[in-house]
Amino acid sequence: MTPAAASISARSRGRRIRPEDARSNNRVLVLQALHREAGLSRADIARATGLSQVTISDLVGELVSEQLVIESGPARRSGPGAPSRALALASAARNVVAVSISSGDTFEGVVADMAGVAVAREVLARDGATGADALALLVDLIDRLIDRAEAPLLGVGVSTPGVVDGAGIVRESSHLAWTDVALRDLLRERTGLPIVVANGLNAAGVGELSHGQVDHDLLLVRIGAGVGAAAIVNGSVVHGRNWTAGELGHVVVTEGSGPVCACGRTGCLEAWLSVPKLEARLRKAPDADAASAVRRQAGYCLGIALAPLVAALGLTDVVLSGPAELIDGTLVDAARAAIGARVLPIVFDDLVVRRAEADGDLRLRGAVALVLAETLGLA
Repeated sequence: MTPAAASISARSRGRRIRPEDARSNNRVLVLQALHREAGLSRADIARATGLSQVTISDLVGELVSEQLVIESGPARRSGPGAPSRALALASAARNVVAVSISSGDTFEGVVADMAGVAVAREVLARDGATGADALALLVDLIDRLIDRAEAPLLGVGVSTPGVVDGAGIVRESSHLAWTDVALRDLLRERTGLPIVVANGLNAAGVGELSHGQVDHDLLLVRIGAGVGAAAIVNGSVVHGRNWTAGELGHVVVTEGSGPVCACGRTGCLEAWLSVPKLEARLRKAPDADAASAVRRQAGYCLGIALAPLVAALGLTDVVLSGPAELIDGTLVDAARAAIGARVLPIVFDDLVVRRAEADGDLRLRGAVALVLAETLGLA
C-alpha cells in the first residue's frame, strides 16, 4: 500500500467507510499510477491498482473533465484489439506556490507546475528581518507569487527553519525569532488555499525523495552553519514526539577530545563538520595532503554519528547536502568507511553515501511535493 493510501486507510480506521471515502482513495490510486509513469492505458492502470476497468473508466473520465489528466496519444500495445489511449497527468493544469526560508538571509519562492517545474521565481532579501517583520515579508512574497500563477492553484508550501509541528505551527525558530507562530492558519486565512508548512530539512528530504535517485527510505544530512538530518522511512518523515527528530549536530562523536562546540561540550559532530569549522581547519592545512586528512577526519566523525541510525532504521541511502567543494569524495568515502566498521556486513553491503541531487532547490522541491501529497495524494 502506498503512503497516501495508507494514510487514507488510517483515517478511516475505527469508523464506517463511506462510498465517498472509497472513491477518494481510488482517485488517489489512479493519480499515483500516472504520477509514477506517464503513458499508461486504462487497462494498465486497472492492472496496477487492482481496480475494475469500469471503475477506472469512470474515474479517468472524471479526472479528464477536471483537466487533471489528459489523453496523450496511443498507448503501448498490450494485446489484440483496437489500440488504447495513453494517459498522463496534465502537469500544467495546476500550479503550486512554494517558498523556502533559507538558513542564510533570503526568502526564495517559485510558482511550479505539478511536475515541479518552476514557471516563475523570486528571491527576496530578508536583510536581517525577524519576528513580525519577517512574517510580513513572507506574506508579501506569497501574495506576489500567487499573482504570477499561470493555472489554478492547488496550495502553498512553506519550508522554514525551526521546529514545526503537525498543525503547521512554528514552535520555535531562533533564526527568525518566531515562537508559536500559527503559520498554516495565518496563511490559509489570508489566501483561502490549502497550506503546508514544514521544517526546512524535512522539506529537503522530501525533495530528494521526490526527484532524486531514491524511491524509498533515506537519511538526508545537511551540512551548513550547523549539522542536521531528516529521516524518511516508508515514505514518511520521522518527526519525533516533540517534532525535533534530526538534531544530529550535538551528538558527541569524540568524547573527551576534539574541538569545543558552541554548546560548551567537547567533540560534538557540529564542531567537527559544520561549514565554518571545517573551512577554518582547511585554511590552516599546509598542503593538499593535510587538507585531505581534515576532510577524512570530518567524514569519520560523521560516520560515527550515522552508524547507529543506519543500523537501527535499516537505511540503504545516506544523502549529504552542503557545499560541493567541502563534501568531496574524500569526506563521503570516509563517512561510508566509518559506518562500515560499525555495522554488520548485511546492513552495510547495499549502503550508498552520496551528495544530494539539485542541492540548491531541494527545499522548494520538497515544499511542492508536500502540497501535491496533501491535495492530490501524490506521494
